[in-house]
Amino acid sequence: MYRQLIDVIPAQETLEGGGIRVNRPFPTPAADWFDPFLLLDEMAPTTHAPGGKVVGVPPHPHRGFETVTYMISGEVEHRDSAGNHGVIGPGDVQWMTAGDGIVHSEMPSEHIQTEGGTTHGLQLWVNLPAALRRTTPRYQGLVSSDMPTVRGDGWLAHLVAGELFGQTGPADSHTPITYAHVTVDAGSAIDIPVPNGFTALAYIIAGPADLGEERATAHAQHLAVFDRSSGDMLIAAPAENAVQCMVLLGQPIDEPMVRYGPFVMNTSEEIHIAIDDFNAGRMGKIPAAGGTTKIHKPQEHLRS
Repeated sequence: MYRQLIDVIPAQETLEGGGIRVNRPFPTPAADWFDPFLLLDEMAPTTHAPGGKVVGVPPHPHRGFETVTYMISGEVEHRDSAGNHGVIGPGDVQWMTAGDGIVHSEMPSEHIQTEGGTTHGLQLWVNLPAALRRTTPRYQGLVSSDMPTVRGDGWLAHLVAGELFGQTGPADSHTPITYAHVTVDAGSAIDIPVPNGFTALAYIIAGPADLGEERATAHAQHLAVFDRSSGDMLIAAPAENAVQCMVLLGQPIDEPMVRYGPFVMNTSEEIHIAIDDFNAGRMGKIPAAGGTTKIHKPQEHLRS
């Protein structure tokens, strides 16, 4: 039995950080969030000329959730106010638990800046339950060889987190999720088992793909949303093309959520505290990275 495909949402192109072009399926006016997933950005392929202008995400704060950066090509360098530092390349992941509050930056690596190259990746934000919102910040730098690649008949899955076909991804997530980069050969299909009640999403990187028992079409840069009933997620590639997608399965937290820019909490009052803590420097800073702009409080009451 297969889960029903209930929506296909086109990503919206926007700019982030220092001018990175991203394709964002959520949050947008068409789709806010899919508990426990708060945001998904595909950092569009960007070619950097040797010694050219550096376009990345300069220092900025977070509190109350986890950020997951997965690279398809190129390299990104992470630094944060807890002293963590790492460079990730194709198939690698940096998993940051912002928790109580942290300042971090994600920039093209020194190699990309000097030698040039193309960067392409995704960033996912994963919510935290109220009891863990202010947990101690943590950084996990995972290389591609840490992650199992599960192979089937005409498909493979590069598993970052959670369980899939008897394999377990290396990322330690506070919220139960499965996150995988899936490739389906032309004319093949994959049936992905999904725990009952879990949110089930597939973001199409390269397609089009045929989804669900009805084989509805979802094109590249579209998010497929499946219902929460029991059953597998069916992803098929037509005879004309292969499919690449990110599969997101997650256990809903089902708690109130309020967010404002880089902060995600359970109440408006907690958002105001986060802004005060950041502006007062209590989330730290990245040495030699320069200052960060203060964040102004919202002028009206925030809605969950």
